[in-house]
Amino acid sequence: MGEICPVCGLPKELCVCKEITKESAKIKISTERKKFKKYMTIIEGFDDGADITAIGREFKKKLACGGTIKNKRIELQGDHREKVKQMLLEMGYDEKQIEVY
Repeated sequence: MGEICPVCGLPKELCVCKEITKESAKIKISTERKKFKKYMTIIEGFDDGADITAIGREFKKKLACGGTIKNKRIELQGDHREKVKQMLLEMGYDEKQIEVY
């Protein structure tokens, strides 16, 4: 017998929790200027059900940059706004949910 999702009560194979969290998220992508004229890309607005650690790790690996996860937001070194938007679209997020500043 397969495992049952504790959130929705469906078997893990049929679980829709992650899709629901993707649909309700309002993600904001912006940049901040840090010391020595360096930029940092900030991604925030993920729902509580999203695995922010795994998403941040994937961004850092694909973009070949450093970064961190603080206070439910992902901080990446450098200006990667458009690349992050494309990666979020590939992950299944809707374009209407993503705002780039």
